Amino acid sequence: MKKLFSTLTLGLALLVSQAVADDALAPSFTLANPAGTEVTLPSKQDGVDLYLFWATWCPYCKALMPHLQSIQLEYGNDVRIYALHVRDEDDPVTFMQENGYDFQLLPKADPVMELYGVQPIPAVILIDKAGKIRFNLYETIFQAREDFKTLSHKQKASRQAPYWAARIRQTIDQILAETGGN
Repeated sequence: MKKLFSTLTLGLALLVSQAVADDALAPSFTLANPAGTEVTLPSKQDGVDLYLFWATWCPYCKALMPHLQSIQLEYGNDVRIYALHVRDEDDPVTFMQENGYDFQLLPKADPVMELYGVQPIPAVILIDKAGKIRFNLYETIFQAREDFKTLSHKQKASRQAPYWAARIRQTIDQILAETGGN
């Protein structure tokens, strides 16, 4: 069963990687934020849109979010982080407030998750001002590591999150350099 799951996730990662390699345009969508204001994305503004598909129960999401908050602080208005809350019954507003995250929260994002082909979470997608998908965490998330076999999900998450954040920063820097930002 584990082998089948690994094969399926690798296949999904390859499909998503192909879309990113082809500079696929990000599908448009509109969601309401907790205040009820509709947000239409991608924004097609200067800088980078970062979509984080997450849930309060996800240890990988919890490990990655502080790194994303530091990215938000580091890049300021050049990066807009949208927290697309999926597959979760808990209150995302309270979770974000308790943890000091100031991403733009978009709850009830399950339809967008399907639109983008997101399966496991966290998923992080970076979109440039032309609306092109430039990075998808699935390219790095499914790398099997022999030394991780005995670790809990929380331990794996704490080891992977800094690596993921570094890859995200590299891509943001590349996009901003190409467009003359930051």
